[in-house]
Order: sequence, then structure tokens, then C-alpha cells
Amino acid sequence: MDWVLAQKLALSLGLGLLVGLQREWAAPHVAGIRTFALITVLGTLVGLFSDPLGVWFVVAGLLALALMVIVANHTEFTQAEVRSGLTTQVSALIMYTVGVGIAIDQTTLAIIVSGLVTVLLHWKKPLHGFVERIGEQDIRAILRLVLIGLIILPLLPNKTFGPYHVINPYEIWLMVVLICGISLGSYLAYKYLGPRSGTVIGAVLGGLISSTATTVSYSRRTKKTPAAVDLASIVIMIASTIVFARVILEVAVVGPDILAALVPPLLVMMGLMTVISAVLYARTKKEHEQIDLDEDPSDLKAALVFGVLYGVVLFAVAAVREHFGDEALYAVAALSGLTDMDAITLSTVQMIKADRLTIDTGWRMIMIGAMSNLVFKAAAVAVLGNRRLFGRIALVFGLSLVGGVLLLVFWP
Repeated sequence: MDWVLAQKLALSLGLGLLVGLQREWAAPHVAGIRTFALITVLGTLVGLFSDPLGVWFVVAGLLALALMVIVANHTEFTQAEVRSGLTTQVSALIMYTVGVGIAIDQTTLAIIVSGLVTVLLHWKKPLHGFVERIGEQDIRAILRLVLIGLIILPLLPNKTFGPYHVINPYEIWLMVVLICGISLGSYLAYKYLGPRSGTVIGAVLGGLISSTATTVSYSRRTKKTPAAVDLASIVIMIASTIVFARVILEVAVVGPDILAALVPPLLVMMGLMTVISAVLYARTKKEHEQIDLDEDPSDLKAALVFGVLYGVVLFAVAAVREHFGDEALYAVAALSGLTDMDAITLSTVQMIKADRLTIDTGWRMIMIGAMSNLVFKAAAVAVLGNRRLFGRIALVFGLSLVGGVLLLVFWP
């Protein structure tokens, strides 16, 4: 036997055994380890014979398998008191195509698909538990993201308009999709974890969704409940630290080629704030409480506002640099960063990619925007929160701002 042929049969047998093992363990009454191994090997054999016999041989094999699945499914439904789903039957059809893929040298794809099938089959309870936890508002949020990303985005023109040639509707809306996707993913992760997430993970997810909203929410809470100052200070500091992780994630997605050059000072700043957060956490009472997040992360109105803000910042950066030089850009960064870090981060990355800004100017703009954001949140705590909370936040944010200033002055 040809060694390559033996390898293909062995791989199809192994992948079939892998998926079959999971099915044998979870649903032995439907199909098990032998059945899935045989189905995958069948796919490989049919794929190998399709070369001399034609592609219709593969189709005939798939139809024959589908017919057997239908007959077996009908028999099971008529004999069982409670009808089961079609997961195993669909998995069988997929593993048949995996076997065909191995035969036509799509080995990597076949392995990936088999792994995904195994994981999805095994994650039945966690996935069903996730669906049970999300509500109607969360479904609406997911559908709005679909509207934003899969319907509106493809309709927009992918070309620049206006002076300075920086306003591109497609790219602006793509940034809206990115931000909504990050926020919605973090929001759903928190909904899934729920109160079990505890203070640290809850604060991390709060920072990924909206550190400003988290700060406002917890500041208000301390007005009514002074005992919540310890918890609020920890959450606000951690959420503000995670802003830098979100910034780095956005740079990695939008400008991976400049990531290594742009983020080192931001990582240092994040490291400093992480140390401050750890010290604050160690010195205050440990509490675990659910974080209230009122905002809808895929709200269409908020998406439109962000799109406009991003376009305005992009235009302002190009105009200010053209007429006033790089130094004036820092004022734009400070103003933009007051309430939102996403717009200044993404617009800066786009300008660097277009060779309109240097790396050095770019990271300084992002750093100044982040420091401005800390000042705004400290002001929100002063207005909305308990006086003791403001004192604590003023101290930890002050240390962070000093570190940021030192980085701006001394970073080579």
C-alpha cells in the first residue's frame, strides 16, 4: 500500500475516533466511537475513488449517508419517549466531508474542523447555560451587531472624501463594528460569568466594556452606601488599568505591523497601574459583588455617535497637523480622550499607517488621551461619589498620572 494513502486512512480513522469518543461518552444510544470512525474512513475512501469515478461518487456517498441518517433518526424518534436533537446526525455528515477533505489533501482544514466539532459537542452544557443566561435585550444587541457589521458595512463606499483625504465611510464604520464587537463580547462574557466572576474579573470586563460607565456606576453607589468605597476603588482602578489592554487590542487588530513599535510605553504604563491596583487590592477589604452595567454595548445610536466622533477626530488630527504641526496634536488627543479612548486610538493608528504621523508622536497622543481620560473619571468620582472614594481615587490616579508624565518626558 502507498505510504501516503496509509497516512490518509490513519488520519481519518483517528479523527473519526476522536469525535466518536465524545459521542460515545455523551450519547451512546445514537452513534458511538466505531460509527464515527467508519463514517470518516468512508469519506476518505469515497474521496480517493472520486478521482477515477468523478465527483458524483462523493455526492452519491453523501446522499447514501444522509438517507441512512434519516432512517435511523426516524426509527429513534418513533421508539423514544423523548425526541433528541439532530446534533449527532449533523456531526456524522460533517465527519464524512472531513474524510473527503483528507482524501483531497485538505488535511489542515480537516483537522481544524474535527477539533471544532469535538469542542462544540462537548460544550453542550456551557453553551446551553449561556443561552439561558442571556435575555431579550442581549439578543437584540447581537442582532444590532449583525445589522452594523453584516448589512450596513458592505453597503458603504470604500474610498476617501473631502479635504485631507482621511474620511473613508467604510473604514470609519469598520471601526464602529470593531468597538461594538469588543464591547458586546466583553458584555456577554460578563453576563455568562455573572456574580461568580468576583471583583477582579468583573472589573476587568467592566474596563473592556466601558471604564467610564463603570466609574460612574460605582461612584454613585458610594453616595448611598459608604461601605462600598473599598469595592468601588478597586473596581474603578482595575477597570481604568484595563483600558490600556483594550487600546493594545485595538492596535493589534487595526495595525498589527506597528504593534511592536507603538505599544512598549503603553505596556509600561499598564504595568505601573497594575502594580498600583494590586497594592490597593491587597490593602482593602476583599468583597465580591456583581457589577452593574446598564449600557447596551451595541446600541445603534451609540454606534452612530462613535462613528461621528471617530471621523471628527480623524479629520481634526489631519487638519491640525497640516496647519499647526505635531505639537498641537496633543491638545486634540487630550480633548478626545476625556470621555472616549477608542476614537483617538484608532484614528492615531490609521494616521500612522498612512504615514501621516510618526510612531513617537502616535504613542504620545494615545498616552495623553489616556491620562486625560483618568482626569475626567477622577472628576466624575468627585462629583458623583463619596468623599472618601475621591480621596482614594485621587491618590491612585495621581500616581498613575505621574508615571505617565515621566514616560512622556524620559521615554527615548
